[in-house]
Amino acid sequence: MSASLFLVESLPTADQFTLDGPEGHHAATVQRVHVGEELLLADGRGGTAAVVVTAVGRGTLDLTVTSRGYVDADVPRLVVVQGIAKGDRGELAVQAMTEVGVDEIVPWSASRSVVQWRGDRGVRARAKWVATAREATKQARRARLPVIAGAPDESTAAVARRIAGAAAAFVLHEEADERLTTVVLPATGEIVLVVGPEGGVAPTELATFTEAGAHPVRLGPTVLRTSTAGVAALSVLATRLSRW
Repeated sequence: MSASLFLVESLPTADQFTLDGPEGHHAATVQRVHVGEELLLADGRGGTAAVVVTAVGRGTLDLTVTSRGYVDADVPRLVVVQGIAKGDRGELAVQAMTEVGVDEIVPWSASRSVVQWRGDRGVRARAKWVATAREATKQARRARLPVIAGAPDESTAAVARRIAGAAAAFVLHEEADERLTTVVLPATGEIVLVVGPEGGVAPTELATFTEAGAHPVRLGPTVLRTSTAGVAALSVLATRLSRW
């Protein structure tokens, strides 16, 4: 089994390091890491450090660095515009997409989103997405933490601008003729993938995105939930881009 990964703000520059705070508490108290165990630290920006536990305290670990590494960012960059969904479906989508390698998730306030992020509610909802992505990054042993965009979310107009600047953009739509498995993919730049909320992408939104340069595509004959469509599409892209 691969070593457990813990995220730190900055990687240690010396050979000795103490892991404390929430990560130290989780490692020492929840996971009950023991002396001699090998762990991996990551800064979420590609930097890594392999370490060995030399002592366990109350909510802290003393570590010795055994090696350092760096994981380059994948290209092209994969960005999913995720329509805001009700309940925990958005968080389920964030979790799964992080595990399969999304680079950025954009919370989108679609016209058919039942839930709208407004004021403090939106700030709290976005914070949940950030926390979910962080935990999924650790679970997947990823060296890079995906970005959660939005302040707290982004409008259709903002998404259209993002599409216009991308190397390629696709909107998942059940009535599309073209399949994601056959479209031409760029070798560099940014691929933007739009996933609608429970009610799907409205015709006016589809028109706006198409005018900005996006292509409607479908995955297959069935209609997927908003919580699973993004991860399914990312799996297709990861395979086609030889990441898997």
